[in-house]
Amino acid sequence: MRLILSSWYLRPGQRPPQLRPVGGSGRAGIVLNALDQFGDSRDRDLAREMYTLERLGYAVQELDLREFFEDRFRLRVRLRDFDLVWALGGNSFVLARAMTQSGFVDAVRHRLDDESFAYGGYSAGACVAGPDLQGIDLVDDASMVPPGYSAAVEPRCLDLIPFRIVPHWRSEHPESELVESAAVHLDAEGLSHRCLRDGQALVVDGDTVTLVELNR
Repeated sequence: MRLILSSWYLRPGQRPPQLRPVGGSGRAGIVLNALDQFGDSRDRDLAREMYTLERLGYAVQELDLREFFEDRFRLRVRLRDFDLVWALGGNSFVLARAMTQSGFVDAVRHRLDDESFAYGGYSAGACVAGPDLQGIDLVDDASMVPPGYSAAVEPRCLDLIPFRIVPHWRSEHPESELVESAAVHLDAEGLSHRCLRDGQALVVDGDTVTLVELNR
């Protein structure tokens, strides 16, 4: 499994080769569940991300994790339809809760040894790839539970990398001041993390971690 973890969404002209499907074409599922408490922006963001991924060579559809809250095993089967799962930003805790309640956390780990499969995302979609969301509670509301979610479900991260992602660091983003506080907190606690500016992404392939400047 390859990982493409970006601070912010891809802008026109940003087409990292690591995100392109193996063989030139593929199937991608877009996860928007980090936006489940911001319903008004879903259609806009879905259209933008579909356009981006289609230009990279993917046939794209939404993968709504809420559809699997009552049937976690079905999601493991559904993931076989995709070469890429791309998770958008929003509330990291909502996304992690959706991934836990749907069984995505366990399902995606069944694809770890699949070299043709990639997980990627930006902001919240990148944050959940780490071991936990420590520090991100200074940025996102950890108590947010959208309709249809279970408050009894504890958000679990994917634990695909051994460090935390801190997006929007020292960038022209409304959350950058809060993000700075998160980075300071993680430094003080001695917790492993990587700060990303908007326009940067980490590409993880096995044990190799590469910082990519998307604007170059």
